[in-house]
Amino acid sequence: MDWLINTLYYIVPFIVLLGILVFVHEFGHYLMAKLSGVQVEAFSIGFGKQLWGFTDKSGTRWKISAIPLGGYCQFLGDADASSSTSDTKELTEEQKKKAFPYQSPIKKLLISIAGPAANYIFAILIFAGIFFFLGKIDFPAVVGEVIKGGAAEKAGIIAKDKILKINGNAVEGFEDVRREIELNTNEKVSVELERDGKIINLSFPLSLLTPELSEGASQEEAKPKMMLGIRSVNIFEIKNEKIGLGEALWEATKEVWKVTDVTLRGIGQMFSGQRSSEEVGGVIRIAEMSGDITKDQGVLSLLMFMALLSVNLGLINLFPIPLLDGGHVVIYLIEMIFGKEINDKVKDGLFKLGFTLLISLMIFATWNDIVRLVHRWFA
Repeated sequence: MDWLINTLYYIVPFIVLLGILVFVHEFGHYLMAKLSGVQVEAFSIGFGKQLWGFTDKSGTRWKISAIPLGGYCQFLGDADASSSTSDTKELTEEQKKKAFPYQSPIKKLLISIAGPAANYIFAILIFAGIFFFLGKIDFPAVVGEVIKGGAAEKAGIIAKDKILKINGNAVEGFEDVRREIELNTNEKVSVELERDGKIINLSFPLSLLTPELSEGASQEEAKPKMMLGIRSVNIFEIKNEKIGLGEALWEATKEVWKVTDVTLRGIGQMFSGQRSSEEVGGVIRIAEMSGDITKDQGVLSLLMFMALLSVNLGLINLFPIPLLDGGHVVIYLIEMIFGKEINDKVKDGLFKLGFTLLISLMIFATWNDIVRLVHRWFA
């Protein structure tokens, strides 16, 4: 019976959540393609064998496929789901007008951008709906996880602690925690937190935040790497503050920008060595988090999580990696600048490189997910 409960809590919410986000993303591509006069041959949620589908009056095959880890729009003239060009010699002149390979670079660029844009718009609408109907929200600095060996663990901070102040300065969210830690100039760091309804004050030396210096490095060079050693958790509080629709949309747009900014800075910190690459997660991590939220926090938190994932899906797809939308955008921009198409062999080589990079990243993220789960099960 336990396996059935776990399936309901973890697998079902994950498939539904991912399916919605993939549909939104691919529908952005679909809608822009239709507006641009491009024939959409197939619209699939998932990859592999078709489980269910139908063909509409315009000739588009809508289907749900067996592997629910993505989706695609396949246009007339595409050889496969990655939009690699097929042999278009057999197309009639009338078909070529609707075939993707024969469109102008600007149309191709707009169709590519439309998927990530749809994810961003979807996230804005979720946030705006919550702000308008329920009120504005805060993301308090509640500790989700304490990183082993970090300053927080050594100082006595534990999971579910709510950080109220750092060095006497009020903290409203994790951005405030990060700022106060980075700007700290005192010899000691004081943290006021709430644990099980009680106020606790902790104090520890600055040296706990400072990593060991490499040979020849200065204290100033190490300072930007100072971190408390905690990870956030998807907890929020609703303010009893009603706002109008226009303000709700504006606040939602700012919230989406904030998520984008935090994500980009986090990725930058991983490349610079300020954050561990162990934080990179994949589909297993998404399934784990969606299940935990469904069990412990409810539908509203799951909606918030969906909005955050939608932003991340849109952002990642804009990265200039071949096979991703951002890679296509770069190719079309180059073609627009030089006034001619890039050689098909060059494109194929770039796509193969992108495929290798994406597969490598998926393997790495899955490995991190498995290690995290093993630590969780045997903790």
